[in-house]
Amino acid sequence: MPVKGAQGSGGGRGKGKFKNIAKLAEELTKNPLLHFNKKECECLLNMMKFKLDRAKFREILSHTFGMTDDVLMDRVFRAFDKDSDSYVSPEEWVRGASIFLKGNQEEQIQFCFEVYDMNGDGYISREEMFQLLKHSLVKPSAEEDPDENVKDLLELTLKRMDYDHDSRLSLADFKQAIESENLLLEVLGQCLPEPSRVQAFLTLVAQDSDTMHFGK
Repeated sequence: MPVKGAQGSGGGRGKGKFKNIAKLAEELTKNPLLHFNKKECECLLNMMKFKLDRAKFREILSHTFGMTDDVLMDRVFRAFDKDSDSYVSPEEWVRGASIFLKGNQEEQIQFCFEVYDMNGDGYISREEMFQLLKHSLVKPSAEEDPDENVKDLLELTLKRMDYDHDSRLSLADFKQAIESENLLLEVLGQCLPEPSRVQAFLTLVAQDSDTMHFGK
């Protein structure tokens, strides 16, 4: 499964900045919360010698991890782009992939909540839930009102997950609901790759495959 993707921003002149991959991998693995060892970090860093812009990052999410929803791919990009400079750097890629691919339940709950909290105010509002569900639902038949279907599902979701009954989801609500039923983790749309995609990708990482690159 070759990793598809194109050269990110920066051009050939940016190569020198990231040439010392071993040193950067060593620095990253000093974080005890990182789920990759030094060799895996080096492989992940070798994939991208440049920062990736939104469009290139979305290509990776689509081709490599099977994601299809434009809104959620954009939100995943924002979750990786911690410094909000509109690029995912090699360091941000490794740190984000640690949770995206290997995160424990608590880390992935936090990640999905961040993806769904579209305005970053610490809550998933009714309006945000409506927009996310509207994009993730299968298109209805001509006889059905799509907005009504979304509204019905929204009410069911709130009934299941809104423990404090304030018509929005806090992180505490979200976490409690998922700890009760793990299938609710991606109730508002896919923001994590399927296990088969994860396993295939991590197998190539473990092999340090030279077919894996996001640019040349």
